[in-house]
Amino acid sequence: MDFAQTVHDRRSVLGWSTAELARRAGLSEEEVEAIEESGVEPTPELVERLATALEAGPDPAPRR
Repeated sequence: MDFAQTVHDRRSVLGWSTAELARRAGLSEEEVEAIEESGVEPTPELVERLATALEAGPDPAPRR
């Protein structure tokens, strides 16, 4: 599965808008949209930032 689809799917599972993910990741909504449209090359820093924001680690279940 590609990075863009993974980000989109995880955000959808959490029930978040692109604006919510942007807020949590410290990105603009336009940046999140570009990521989900495969318009951004995922750097290690971006992957880490999004993984943290999306609460995705070894156990990808949302934290309560």
